[in-house]
Amino acid sequence: MGKMKSKTGEPAAANRREEILEAAVAVFAEHGYYSATTAQVAERVGISQPYVFKFFKSKAELFAAALKLAFERIVRAFSGVDASSDRLEQAMIQAYEELMRTHHHEIVLQMQAMVIKEEPIRQVMREGMHQVTASVEARFREAGIAQPEVAVSIFMANGMLCNISAVLEMPELKPKHPDR
Repeated sequence: MGKMKSKTGEPAAANRREEILEAAVAVFAEHGYYSATTAQVAERVGISQPYVFKFFKSKAELFAAALKLAFERIVRAFSGVDASSDRLEQAMIQAYEELMRTHHHEIVLQMQAMVIKEEPIRQVMREGMHQVTASVEARFREAGIAQPEVAVSIFMANGMLCNISAVLEMPELKPKHPDR
């Protein structure tokens, strides 16, 4: 991912904030939370480091916002799945696998967040996991899936195993599904 510059000059503040977040996802995924710097994020976007702080007060706040973005993308992906009740779970697995391909850095970010001790980041992680779990459970309930809370638990566990498989580049760990 190279520098993101607008052809017409400075983009609107909302666009600049999004550029910073996208760059932060990549920088944190590549360097890890503790080694990454806001200067690296700024360089990736093609702005000064102080400009990053115009939008985010600290590196922790930037990481938390990037993590929140990743969870929002997962919830949107699951909400956008259009499948019959008997195909819903498989379609949601496919939607997540697509996210893993297109937004791999966000998966890495989530895995990193599990071991970061800063409370604001832990809180975003808890809220994000709750949001995803609640979203999946609502879809499973609407579809009439038997024992939706058990199905969600298995679905989420398999998702975490997918994350480990992707981050460690060990496809053999990827959960096996009866439909495949």
